[in-house]
Amino acid sequence: MAVTLEQAQRAGYIFLKALLRFGFMVANNLVAIPSYVLYLILLQPLRLLDSKRFWYIEGVLFKWLLAMVASWGWWAGYTVIEWGDDVKTISEDEAVMLVNHQATGDVCTLMMCLQDKGTVVRQMMWLMDHIFKYTNFGIVSLIHGDFFIRQGKAYRDQQLVLLQEHLEKYYRSRDRKWIVLFPEGGFLRKRRETSQAFAKKNSLPFLTHVTLPRLGATQVILKNLVPQQENGTLAGGDATEAESKPKGLQWVIDTTIAYPKAEPLDIQTWILGYRRPTITHVHYRIFPIKDVPVEPEALTVWLYQRFIEKEDLLSHFYRTGAFPPIQGQTEVVSREMTLSNLWLVLVQFFAFLSGGMWYCILQYFYQSLF
Repeated sequence: MAVTLEQAQRAGYIFLKALLRFGFMVANNLVAIPSYVLYLILLQPLRLLDSKRFWYIEGVLFKWLLAMVASWGWWAGYTVIEWGDDVKTISEDEAVMLVNHQATGDVCTLMMCLQDKGTVVRQMMWLMDHIFKYTNFGIVSLIHGDFFIRQGKAYRDQQLVLLQEHLEKYYRSRDRKWIVLFPEGGFLRKRRETSQAFAKKNSLPFLTHVTLPRLGATQVILKNLVPQQENGTLAGGDATEAESKPKGLQWVIDTTIAYPKAEPLDIQTWILGYRRPTITHVHYRIFPIKDVPVEPEALTVWLYQRFIEKEDLLSHFYRTGAFPPIQGQTEVVSREMTLSNLWLVLVQFFAFLSGGMWYCILQYFYQSLF
C-alpha cells in the first residue's frame, strides 16, 4: 500500500520527536542519577549524626528524580484521571498499595499520579522485579531501600525471608510509610494463561483482565508492619508507650490501572512518546487494616476477592469508558491529576545545574591530582 505524503511527514515527525526525547532522557539520567549519588556521599557525616534528617533529604531528592520520570510522560500528553476514594486523605498514614500489573508503564504511571500526594513519594518503598536492579534507576532504588524480588518457585521461600529481613532493617529506620506491591507477580500477558489454568483446576473465577494474586509478599508485609492488638490497643504496653510507638499499617489501597482499549503504556512509549496523547485511568479503594484478615487462608480469600472486583471494574471500564460508582454511592467521582509545569522545569533545571556543578568539582580534583 502506497504511503501518502501526509503519512510520511507524520512518520518523520514522530521519529524526530522520539530521537530528541531519547537524547533528552539520556542527558537527564547522566546528570540526575550521578548527582543524587554524589549528594548522598557528601551527606554521609549527617547520616551518622542525624539519620532521620539524612533520610528526609534523601527522600526529597528521590521524589525529584521520580518527578523527572513523570515529566517525560506528562510532556508527551500521557495524563491520568483518578477514580474512587481520595488517597490524599491518608497520605500521612502508613499504607500498602496493591496494584494490578500490565506493563512497565504501570510504574511510571504511579510515579506520576503519586507526585501530588503529600509526602508519599519520598517516604514510599517499592517492591519490584529483580530485573529493575540492573536498569539505570537501579542504583537509586538500592540506595533508597526498595526491595527487588526474584520470581519463580525455586526462589519463593528464600525471597520471602529476605523481604522480612529487609522490612525489619529498612522500613522503620528510614521512616517509610507506603509500600507499593504488584501481587500478581508479573505482567498480565505473561501470567494470564497460567493463572487461568490454576483457576480452572481449583474452581476459581476465570479472569481475563487481571490474574490471581500471590499471597506471600502481602502476608509478610502485614505480619511485620501491622501492630499486634488486644482489645483495640497496642499489645504489651500502657497508653504512654503506645503513643510513642509507630501506628503501623493503617490502610490497604486497592489500586486498579486501566488503559484505553486495554492497550498499556510501556517504558519505551513513555520515553520516546511515539503514541498519541492518552489518558490512563487509576481507581482507588481504601480498606481499613482492621478489615483485612492476617491468617493465610482468610487473607487468600480476601486477596482473590479484591482481584475478582478488579476484573469487574476493568470489564465495566472497557465497556463504558468509565469506572462504576463506589459501593454505597450513586454517582461516579473522578479527578483529573495535574502537575505544575513550572515545578517540573525547576526540578529539571536543578538536575542539570547539579550535574554541571559536580562535573566541575570532579574535573578540578582530577586536574589537581594528575
